[in-house]
Amino acid sequence: MRIPAHSVCTAIRDDIVAGVYERGGRLTEELLARRYGVSRVPVREALRTLEAEGFVVTRRHAGACVAEPTEQEAADLLEMRMLLEPLGASRAAQRRTEAHLKVLRGLVRLGQERARRGGSEDLRSLGGWFHETLAQASGSPALTSMLTQLRHKIAWMYAVDAPANPVESWAEHGAIVDAVARGDAERARAITSLHTERSTAAHRLRFGGGNGVRNSQHPVNMSSLRH
Repeated sequence: MRIPAHSVCTAIRDDIVAGVYERGGRLTEELLARRYGVSRVPVREALRTLEAEGFVVTRRHAGACVAEPTEQEAADLLEMRMLLEPLGASRAAQRRTEAHLKVLRGLVRLGQERARRGGSEDLRSLGGWFHETLAQASGSPALTSMLTQLRHKIAWMYAVDAPANPVESWAEHGAIVDAVARGDAERARAITSLHTERSTAAHRLRFGGGNGVRNSQHPVNMSSLRH
């Protein structure tokens, strides 16, 4: 396996998320360099970046290791996403370009079509692309970067059940795009809040004793947004 040096960080991150490297496992520069077909320099730089992102920790006498997040840390990520995704949708309603709208509408059409036919794996990929594009439409590189990191970490820490009603889920995607297209920031925020709340309930922790997502100690009251 040989990849460009600048892609080493992405490759290691993807392998961590996919479970190639176990939580707490050592990450030696020599073995990583051999695996990806690069020198140790880009590997060292990648490990520094991944440590800053929270995927890697440096331990005395052991060096770089895959991080071992706690259940509380994992739960915090979902709460952060519930705050930031609605903010991103609100900003997208104010800053989106026609190019963003074209991509979002195309993804919604595909998602709604696949939802009617079935096929959860395709829908999961399309959903990821949808939320990535929506974040980019916010016009905020910092917010987009934070949401991207959250998605990577959540995919690493949680398994996600397929929506009970994928057609309804993609109807919500369509409603978000309609609000963004109209420049209705408050409606875009409200619909995204509901959508993210429902999605969060389908997350199951990959480690620890929990079978599902623990409720926040201070749950957000969303009832007023359903009218």
